[in-house]
Amino acid sequence: MGAAVSDPVTDDERVLTTPLLDIGDLCVEYDGLRAVNHLTLHMHAGDFGCLLGPSGCGKTTTLRAIAGLEYIGSGEIHIAGECVSTAGFEVAPERRKVGMVFQDNTLFPHLDVQGNVAFGLRDLNRSQQQERVAEMLELMGIGALAKRYVYELSGGQRQRVALARALVQRPRLVLLDEPFSSLDSDLRERIGREVRHILRELDITAMLVTHDQNEAFALADQVGVMHEGTLLQWDTAYNIYHEPNNRFVAKFVGQGIFLRGLQCGPDSVMTELGELQGNRAYPYPPDTRVDVLLRPDDIAIDALSNCQARVSARAFKGANILYTLMLASGDQVLSLVPSHFDYEVDAFVGIKVVADHLVVFAAQSSDQD
Repeated sequence: MGAAVSDPVTDDERVLTTPLLDIGDLCVEYDGLRAVNHLTLHMHAGDFGCLLGPSGCGKTTTLRAIAGLEYIGSGEIHIAGECVSTAGFEVAPERRKVGMVFQDNTLFPHLDVQGNVAFGLRDLNRSQQQERVAEMLELMGIGALAKRYVYELSGGQRQRVALARALVQRPRLVLLDEPFSSLDSDLRERIGREVRHILRELDITAMLVTHDQNEAFALADQVGVMHEGTLLQWDTAYNIYHEPNNRFVAKFVGQGIFLRGLQCGPDSVMTELGELQGNRAYPYPPDTRVDVLLRPDDIAIDALSNCQARVSARAFKGANILYTLMLASGDQVLSLVPSHFDYEVDAFVGIKVVADHLVVFAAQSSDQD
C-alpha cells in the first residue's frame, strides 16, 4: 500500500490529551433485556482497540451505539470531547465524523470503485471529490481498480474499497465490524496488517469487533473481552493473555488448563507439579483450594525432571507440536514445544513449569470448568 502521509502521534503525547473515545457506564437494552451492561472504556487518538467475545455478547451493539445506530438507555459516549450519546439525547450518525466498515462490505453494485469511495463526499465539488478519491485509492493500493465494478473485485479488494470509502471522509474514528471474517486466514492476516499500518500512519482511532482472538491480538493496542453484555477486562493483549482478571477471560483467551492446587502463601501455590510462585499476591488464605491456569507455553519438556507425564495426544503444527500430557493423578496439561521435541503417544516425558505469571482462581468443581 502507499507511503506514510504523516508522522504518528507518540504514546507520551496521547497520554496528555483528552480521550478520543470515552464511554462511561453505557447500558443498552432490547425489549427489556440488557445487551450492554454498564460498559466503561476510553481510547486516545491513534489507538487501535478491539472488543472480543462470543456471538451475542454485546460487542456489535456497543459498536452501533458508538456510531449512533442504537439508542442508549443510560451512560454517556463522548467523541473528541463532545457528548454524542446520553439517555434522551443523540447526535445524528452523520454528524459524528465516524466511519464504519461492515462484515458484508455494503458496497453499491451499480457504482464502480471510485463511485463507491466518493459516495459520502457530497459536500465537495467534483474536482475535490476526484482528488480526494484518487489519493485514497492510491493509499489503499487499488488505484488501478478505479473503474472496476464490485463483481469484478476479489474479496480482499472489496475490503480495501470499503475501508477507502470509510477513510476518504477523514473520520475521527473508524469502527470495524468483523470486516475480515469472510476472507481466508492468510488474506485476513495480511490485509489486517495493512489496515493497521494505514490507520497508524493517518493517526486515526479505530475500534474493531471480532470473535477471533488471533486477529484481536495481532491488530489491537487494547483488547476488551465481553461476556453477556459486560466488559470483563480492558487491557493490553499481553495482560489479557498472561494476567486475566476473570475466569471467563482466562478460559476464552488462548489455550490452557486449570490445575488443582492449595494456596501456600500470597504468591505461591502447591500443585502436583510442585510449588509454583508468581508475580502477584492473591487474597486466599493458606490451604485454600484453588485452580491454577497453565498455558501450553508454561509447560516445558525437561529430560532431567523427576515429574513425568504421559503423552495422551499430539498435534503437529509445523514449527511446534502441541502435546496433551497426562499426569499421575489423571489431570492433564498442555505443552507447546519446538517440533524437534518429537514424542509418540503413550511416551513418558519429563516436564517442568516455566510460568512467571501465576494465575489463580478459587477452585470450582470439574463440571463448572
